[in-house]
Parts: sequence; C-alpha cells; structure tokens
Amino acid sequence: MFENLQERLGKTLKNISGRGRLTEDNIKDTLREVRMAFLEADVALPVVREFVKQVKERAVGVEVTKSLSPGQVFIKIVREELEKAMGEANEELSLNAQPPAVVMMAGLQGAGKTTSVGKLAKFLKERKKKSVLVVSADVYRPAAIKQLETLATEVDVEFFPSDISQKPVDIATAAISHAKKKFIDVVLVDTAGRLHVDSDMMDEIKALHHAINPIETLFVVDAMTGQDAANTAKAFDEALPLTGVILTKTDGDARGGAALSIRHITGKPIKFMGVGERTDALEPFHPDRIASRILGMGDVLSLIEEVEMKVDKEQAAKVAQKVFKGDGFTLDDFADQLKQMKNMGGMMSMLDKLPGMQNIPDAVKGQMGDKTFIQMEAIISSMTKQERARPEIIKGSRKKRIAAGSGTQVQEINKLLKQFTQMQKMMKKMKGKGGMQKMMRGMKGMLPPGMMGGGGPKF
Repeated sequence: MFENLQERLGKTLKNISGRGRLTEDNIKDTLREVRMAFLEADVALPVVREFVKQVKERAVGVEVTKSLSPGQVFIKIVREELEKAMGEANEELSLNAQPPAVVMMAGLQGAGKTTSVGKLAKFLKERKKKSVLVVSADVYRPAAIKQLETLATEVDVEFFPSDISQKPVDIATAAISHAKKKFIDVVLVDTAGRLHVDSDMMDEIKALHHAINPIETLFVVDAMTGQDAANTAKAFDEALPLTGVILTKTDGDARGGAALSIRHITGKPIKFMGVGERTDALEPFHPDRIASRILGMGDVLSLIEEVEMKVDKEQAAKVAQKVFKGDGFTLDDFADQLKQMKNMGGMMSMLDKLPGMQNIPDAVKGQMGDKTFIQMEAIISSMTKQERARPEIIKGSRKKRIAAGSGTQVQEINKLLKQFTQMQKMMKKMKGKGGMQKMMRGMKGMLPPGMMGGGGPKF
C-alpha cells in the first residue's frame, strides 16, 4: 500500500530536506508536487486542499524559519499533517458493555465483509482474549452464511446458524439471546451487502440496527476504490451511526487514496485494515505508523508486534542453540525459517516496514517476493532427507530430479544451494566471541548497496 505515493513524495521531499533556508518560492514548488502526488494517489480533492493549506501555513511560519534544519522540520510538518488527516491515533473497538458487546458489520457487496468478520473474530479471540460468536443476517446469499460457518470453524469461534427463510432482525436477536445465555463476550453480526447504495437496503439495515443497538457499527470498504470508498462511507454514515471503518484489500492498493480520504470526509476513524487473504491478515490502523511508511521511515513497531505474535519462539531458540553448539544449519532449518517468514506475511511485508525500503531497486525487490519463497520451499520439499542433511551430495542427476519434482529449473536449484551456503557461513560466524557483529558484517556484504550504509547501523 502507498507505493506510488511513497515514491513520489520521497523524491519531492528529498529535494527540500537539505535546504538551509525555506522560502515561499521553494515551498510553493514542493507543495505543488505534493498536491500532484496526492491527486495521483486518488485522494479526495477537499482533503488535498486542506492538507496543502495546513502545511503551507505551518511551513512559512516561525517553527521553520527559526530552525537550524528547515528542510527536516518541513518533513516533520508533512508527517504530522498526514497523521492528522488519517486520525492521529489508533482508535480501538469500544467493547466495554454488558456482555455480549454487539458489533455490526455493514458495506457493499464484494468489499470483503464476511472475510473481515472472520478476521476480526480471530483478532478478538487471540489478541483481546474474548469469547466470540459470529452470525450471518445475509438472507440473500446462502453462500455468505456457509462462508461464515467455514471461517468460524477455521478461526475456532462459535457460529450461530441461520437460513434464507428467516428475517435478519429475528436472526440477530436470536443470536444475541443465545450469546447472553452462554456468557459470550462479543457477537459479530454480518449483514447483507448490495452492489450499490439503495433505499431498500438502507431501510433494512436501519431496522436491524434499531433492533440490536450495537455498541460498534463498522463499515467495511475496499481500499482499491480510492476516494469512492470515502464517498460510499459517507452515504452509509448518513443512514447509520457508524463508529468506524475497516479498510480491506490494502495489500492490492498501491495508491492509498481511501486511507487518506475517509477520516476527513466521514469524520469516522479507520479502526482496522485488511492486509491479505489469510485470517490473521488484519491489523489495527495506526495513523502515526502509516504516516511513517508513506514517508519511507518504516514501521518498526508493527514489525516487532508481528514478530512477537507470529514467530515460533521455541523453534527459533532450537535453531539458535544448534548453531551456537556448532551442530550446523541444515536445509530443514532453512525451510523452517521460510515458513516463519510466510507466517509473517512474506518477506516483502516485513521489508515494507523497514526504513529506507523505497531506495531498494525493483530488481532486488523482485527477488524477495513471495513467489521466490514458495519456489524455495517447493525445491527443499522435493529433496530427500539425506539431501537436506548433506546438500553437498546434490549433483547433476539429483538436481534434475529435484527440478522436475518442484516444477523449477536446474539454475534455480543452483541459486538456492548458493544462498544456503552463504547462510551457513553466516551462521558459523555467530559462534564465539563477537559472533553477532561478524554475522552482521557478513550480511552487509550480501545486501544491496545503501541498505546498511548511510543511516544504517555501523559494525
């Protein structure tokens, strides 16, 4: 998400960051570029106007002219105004109610509403330690009810059955009554979507809202629809008292117009964003962290949280123990590392959260994509137990067999073995005194130029 905006703003702000003095002229040129970058990212025009106006007012004011590094202060102002446009801080779900706390999901068809119910159920169960019941009041799509049942099984939360012969109000009230009897903390109510905003749909959803009186009413919207997402959210907000927004499919949106427009147009906070298809691909929306990502400063806090949640610490400790003891690092260990990375959304998802990633050439990024990692896993899976333990025995005929088994070419087998050998050497350097510093120096040689130079750590 935000790749296009990040690239455009990165170039623009780089030009001004080293300026010893800011004048109305050079600020004017930069703001023109910023304005164009926002419009290309499909940010709503009122948002662009307000953003540029606020930055200009602050940039030509005292806080910049009295600074020793005006260019850097200008970037700080841009960052703060980005945060303000998106809502300044993450707003959590308000679940402080007599159980069950009822959360109603609304949105257009195809926005990812049912999937978001499953993801939110998993988030509440695992991160907030809540008992959750999910129910579908979508009586127009039998497939939606079945889909929610499948998701409930997958994320291990309770599913309340419903069918198309029932009325949405009856389904939801029966589910809430059931949750009360079973002392369930949260009820997530999935509602019917439509292809467009229409009066019948609004009347039905208003009646449902009135009957169940949810503590949270979340609007689920597709990020790829850009500023239209904000306009649709506004139409829903006029009919329903929305409390927040879930922005879906952000992993497929390179522009980011929706994220920057919704808060300004609706006055409602984005509470979560969907970052992939997996049931754990739902992240709380932190405007400050997103502003950092847009400006190429990374999002290390989110990365640390992900590592805490998704990395198998026991497995990682076993591998570390093996390496320190000098027992070596095998292809099985390498395959485990690839799985752990996949659990965290893949290499690119991790790298996107590191500062300065926009400076890495596209060719290098291409080698770090999920496709490469899936291919590596397939190659290792096509090896015998003996080959994984002793990769040096993998010669001509064995390489051909592995390539055929994994649907790859012999060149790819050679490439993986070379990468593995480099990693083995790096792991050996970890043994003994000063091992970590030695390993980081080795890594520096393997990374693209500039990734660990400049502002990066020195070893």
